Amino acid sequence: MAQGVDRLIKFVLCAGLGVLALMLALAAPAALDFSAELLLKIKDRYGEAASTRVLRWQTLIDSAKDLPEKEKLKRVNDFFNQQIEFVDDDYLWGVNDYWATPLEMLARGAGDCEDYSIAKYFTLRELGVDDKKIRITYVKAIELNQAHMVLTFFETPRSIPLVLDNLIPAIKLATKRRDLLPVYSFNGSGLWLAKSRGSGKRVGNSSRLDKWGGLKSRMMNKRF
Repeated sequence: MAQGVDRLIKFVLCAGLGVLALMLALAAPAALDFSAELLLKIKDRYGEAASTRVLRWQTLIDSAKDLPEKEKLKRVNDFFNQQIEFVDDDYLWGVNDYWATPLEMLARGAGDCEDYSIAKYFTLRELGVDDKKIRITYVKAIELNQAHMVLTFFETPRSIPLVLDNLIPAIKLATKRRDLLPVYSFNGSGLWLAKSRGSGKRVGNSSRLDKWGGLKSRMMNKRF
């Protein structure tokens, strides 16, 4: 079993997930309040539409804090799916695999599947959703025959998770997403071998994923 876990950890590190997992482990919700200076910088660099997207994000968070959890999921899922255009990292950032902060994604107005998942995760955390209930989940998109990222929500540890995805706008139970094959999932506190029903088998702490880059610092400094 230990060898199997080590192989999984090595695979995750090679995929670049160490960057995000350590950020998840160290980051905590903090009130969003973007300064006029920051919004002006975003507007000057990316245009008025970019600063408008950021303001809409802040408005979403301010207006949704007291909503029921299921409504928070819908609001957040719809917001990013409707605001953001899917663009591959190599075209958008000039690198093969770049983990954008929510602010970077909104400034550009574009991102790929992991960027949608990251943004939805941190927005729901900002809205007070317990870290135990949400995970970024690595799946295989069967029809596309490629790796994919989604956000999953577990009402209880043994619940069938709900899937928040950029491919299909509607939030559906994982058992209704026959097009996705779950592989593993992680959040700020752990790493699990994934399955469609229940939370899966925990194989370690996300702190075991010991490679990370500038994503957390960019979030802390509101870089875009």
